[in-house]
Amino acid sequence: MADTQTLTATGYVAPQGFEAELEEELGAARIMRRHGGLYLVAGPPLPVAWCANVWYDPVQISIASISDGAKALRAIQRNWALYPCGLHRRAALIQEALPHVGAKPLTFPSPAPSSPLGSWTLIDPHTILAAARCSSPFPNGEVTFVENKSAPPNRAYLKLWEALTLIGRHPGSGERCLDLGSSPGGWTWVLQSLGARVISVDKAPLAPDIAALPRVEFRRTSAFALAPADVGPVDWLFSDVACYPARLLTLLERWLDSGLARNFVCTLKFQGATDHATARRFAAISGSRLLHLHHNKHELTWVKLA
Repeated sequence: MADTQTLTATGYVAPQGFEAELEEELGAARIMRRHGGLYLVAGPPLPVAWCANVWYDPVQISIASISDGAKALRAIQRNWALYPCGLHRRAALIQEALPHVGAKPLTFPSPAPSSPLGSWTLIDPHTILAAARCSSPFPNGEVTFVENKSAPPNRAYLKLWEALTLIGRHPGSGERCLDLGSSPGGWTWVLQSLGARVISVDKAPLAPDIAALPRVEFRRTSAFALAPADVGPVDWLFSDVACYPARLLTLLERWLDSGLARNFVCTLKFQGATDHATARRFAAISGSRLLHLHHNKHELTWVKLA
């Protein structure tokens, strides 16, 4: 019979390839132990950005067999996603004995799944680590979509789809959006397809098909040369500008001080070493959050909503 122990800890799953960034945020001294890219840290959840999924109130379950493990998880709740970090065959057999959880790609702008989804892993042949409640409704924080492979000019649109899905909001018909660093137009395409009016700004041109779309006004200039007063009030400010995060922060502080933008979704792009100090300054802005998307690379996404 399975024996369950509640841990006074929180689990954090690092995005693949960004384990060092998560370790920097958590602080090496806080980390109790690590299983693959899953870090257990004593105490309540910490405000971290380099994290694909947070495991709340994890438990450790001693099991005698594969069927015992599946039974123990089913006794807690129905829906579970395996986080594989070893003992792959045995873990797969336990997962196969659990109710099937479909993970079909989303069709944007469908909402994120609302059913609770727990996460679990096998840390030795007779021990399961599991959390019935996690920060992401997607298995291991991996969001996938039914992709549009013809209309958008590049794959950057997937980042914006993911960000809007996770925050549960998106621009509505007729809302005024500013898209900074827009070329070749992936984000402008998303916003226009939602019915928004888009002021698209870049020194490089938009793809011709994007520039020709209705409700798109293109301004061929630098995002940094554009004063808030030159644009006026906007419902949403979006930025996928390729620049150092510190420079982006200076630009956004002008907009925040102006009060002319209500909602913000912006990409921090790290060139070379991760600038943790500037990331912390973004995270400290009142009412905002900083997160790593599944479709981010060496980037974070900053969101501030009215």
